[in-house]
Amino acid sequence: MEILGHLDPVLRALWYVALTSSLLFLVLTALSFAGFDGDGGGDVDVHAEAPVQMLSLRNLINFLLGFSWTGIAFYHSVGPLWLLLTLSVAVGLVFVLLFFWLLAQLNKLSEDNTFQLENTLYKQAEVYLTIPGGGTGKGKVLVSASGAVHELEAVTYGETLPTGSLVRVTGIENNHLLIVEKL
Repeated sequence: MEILGHLDPVLRALWYVALTSSLLFLVLTALSFAGFDGDGGGDVDVHAEAPVQMLSLRNLINFLLGFSWTGIAFYHSVGPLWLLLTLSVAVGLVFVLLFFWLLAQLNKLSEDNTFQLENTLYKQAEVYLTIPGGGTGKGKVLVSASGAVHELEAVTYGETLPTGSLVRVTGIENNHLLIVEKL
């Protein structure tokens, strides 16, 4: 590039790294938003082993962005080259750590709201359809679990529980039937 030809070799190298890493960052970001993240260093699983995740393409680009733009920004204001490079490496590492922190914060926003019958154990419920006593038949209860009210089949081995009775879930039978008792 003729535009960068007159610059000091170190500054010219920083500009080449900055422009290349910025272009790659924009392309990877656009591909991520379009849903084409692929295996090229895409999403980071913050629960995975750290050494594996630290060596991804995306982290390399984040490091190079921080490193190169810091070197360019402070090239004329920081005296010795070793100090400039140390500062640039530190900022590059901060960029990588910031990326990990941001992903950890985004992971906290995800929530598993899938309903699991085990979440109803020991919860209070209301009888919706009468439950015959002595385990002789099924009725239905309304129970709140996982942020929603669920209508589920239930059985009791005690006395008959009429509609509107308050009960407690004490067990699960055959992975689909709640065992309840009167409160």
